[in-house]
Amino acid sequence: MARPLLRWVKRWGVSVFSLSLGLATLFVFRRGLPHVGWIVGYLLLLWLLIVVVAELRAPLESKRQRLVVDAVDYVIQSLYHGLLLFVLPAYWASATLDSVNVVFLVGVVAGALVTAIDPWYSAIVHPRPWLNQLLLGFSIFAALNVALPLLRIKPIFALEGAAALSLLAMTPVFRDRGALTWPRAHSRAVALAVVAMVAVWFGRAAVPPAPLFVARATVARDVTMLEPLEPVSSPIPASSVATWGGLTAYTAVYAPAGLEQAISHRWWKDGRLIGIAPLSPVRGGRKEGFRTYSKKTDLKPPYQGRYHVDVVTASGQLIGRLRFTISP
Repeated sequence: MARPLLRWVKRWGVSVFSLSLGLATLFVFRRGLPHVGWIVGYLLLLWLLIVVVAELRAPLESKRQRLVVDAVDYVIQSLYHGLLLFVLPAYWASATLDSVNVVFLVGVVAGALVTAIDPWYSAIVHPRPWLNQLLLGFSIFAALNVALPLLRIKPIFALEGAAALSLLAMTPVFRDRGALTWPRAHSRAVALAVVAMVAVWFGRAAVPPAPLFVARATVARDVTMLEPLEPVSSPIPASSVATWGGLTAYTAVYAPAGLEQAISHRWWKDGRLIGIAPLSPVRGGRKEGFRTYSKKTDLKPPYQGRYHVDVVTASGQLIGRLRFTISP
């Protein structure tokens, strides 16, 4: 009886622990987070363990202290899982499911799943050091990209900062087992940090600007006192558009307290850009979101078609999308 139980614990124990830790993390998140202190705490603990493992793995393995190494690896795996699950709600809220930035959300979900199921992690990640390094860098980047805007850093600067810091944090990994001296490991990290910053600049559209998200969006006849006047549901009759002389896109964008971010509305019809409306900068801190709108008065017949209005940051990151249809 004891041996089957031990085998079960060995195979599934970490999975149960990681899942429990992740569910507790989600519970805390919903109780008023995102909270930068929790994210920073996870990151510091993870980084310290990475440093310890990088320095002591070879001596411990040579002394046949494999159990200690395995225990630390399991803790690191659990921290991966907790960190990714912690920021998952922010990316879920910020990602637009029919845009390219859903790819990043899928990456966060995949990382959270593979680190939650120990047999999967053991079979997929553990035997491949390069994949383990990729998962580490991705986890740190995803967490910093959420944490830095909570410190009032604009999303594009947070994106670049997260890219640089996540690679610099990889210095101990490059040092693992004494493969490189500390100066050489640091030089490699710096070089890769520069490459990462360039890469995320050109690929910024693929990263949701979490924790910003569209809290409310609707199409209306007009807006008065920052509230939509006669909001309408899709499909909208073309006769109504003609009578009103246009349409108004109303959006409320959530942002962390103290953050100010310039945004714009980009109007599209049947996949064709028909207008860009710069808006007042979002000022964070309002639970219901910072209210803003744009009015399109130059729509020309025939009005019918599929429309969407993208809410984007000044650097081009998509915060959210309002979709509607005008019927004949």
